[in-house]
Amino acid sequence: MQYRRFGKTNLHLSIFSLGTMRYLAGGENAQQTIKQALALGINHIETAKGYGKSEKYLGNALKAGLSLPRSQLYITTKIPPTADADTMHRCIDESLERLQLDYLDCLGIHGLNTWQHLEWVQAKNGCMQAVQEAITDGRVRHVGFSTHGPLEIILAAINTDFFAFVNLHYYYFFQRNAPAIQLAAEKDMGIFIISPADKGGRLYTPSQTLKDLCQPYSPLHLNYRFLLSDTRITTLSVGPGNPNELIEPLRIVAQNNELVPEEISIFQRLENHQKNVLKTDKCSQCYACLPCPENINIPEVLRLRNLAVAYDMTEYGQYRYGMFENAGHWFPGMKANRCTECGDCLPKCPENLNIPTLLQDSHQILNGKTGRRLWT
Repeated sequence: MQYRRFGKTNLHLSIFSLGTMRYLAGGENAQQTIKQALALGINHIETAKGYGKSEKYLGNALKAGLSLPRSQLYITTKIPPTADADTMHRCIDESLERLQLDYLDCLGIHGLNTWQHLEWVQAKNGCMQAVQEAITDGRVRHVGFSTHGPLEIILAAINTDFFAFVNLHYYYFFQRNAPAIQLAAEKDMGIFIISPADKGGRLYTPSQTLKDLCQPYSPLHLNYRFLLSDTRITTLSVGPGNPNELIEPLRIVAQNNELVPEEISIFQRLENHQKNVLKTDKCSQCYACLPCPENINIPEVLRLRNLAVAYDMTEYGQYRYGMFENAGHWFPGMKANRCTECGDCLPKCPENLNIPTLLQDSHQILNGKTGRRLWT
């Protein structure tokens, strides 16, 4: 296992962190997965107040005794932003009780996704007052935030200088948050990448087209290599449902270096293939089309269409598209069939895309089962 400094926290975390969102059932399975992760060199475990019984399962595993002493095992839990300090005080105490811990190495403000959340964080008697008091009395060592929000909010949150680390979405197939990576690195923040296998494209079950384009590597391998070759990034979450699902991700850890020419060539092949297939219908993700009067997240809808059409990543596209209108601020926006063809977006698009037609086509391709967040 390789380890990297987690920004100004000065913790040295394994380049893979154990995420526990899938520990919503089966305490024994969770305990065996945790033990296997530690045996493979993972020293950072991340959970959250909202992940069902995850904190309780982790607390029981810690109480039962693990292979690492507490001083060498780093625990992060996440708590949603609150409008007042008293609520955050209570939430911190409850999480520590469930985890059976005296202190948290890292506390993440969970889902700093909206401007209102940022107002709560910046308010004089808001949640950060309670967090700072917990840092003063030793119950929390470091504070950061996780986000599924738009880039503008992420940058604003980083610029508060309240936080020592950030958990965010950034993958080969989603590079919108590249400016946030850069700003966080400039401020010496630890950078934790959320769910690169799942949110990064459901790369554990890739389409045949994608597998063929990535030969001789797997798509999952290439996404991990894209991320780990960037030394600004500290750690990636891996969220196994059982101990066996740790095997493939950790095969990558010995290759913690710059991209090799063959890998760079494959990324270029992927880019060329997308351009050749999509031709003049390719959305380049400039976001100039927003805001949409019907609150359609046009760039994200068209990104999913790009992937479905170019790489046959339709299953992933339907999985993410099904979250629209069902996941609140975690995945905001209306589905593409809400388009009224008002034409507001057309003059904004520098590529002169026929956006209403593409939205209609996207809905036909991507409209499958209704989705929701796993832990809600």
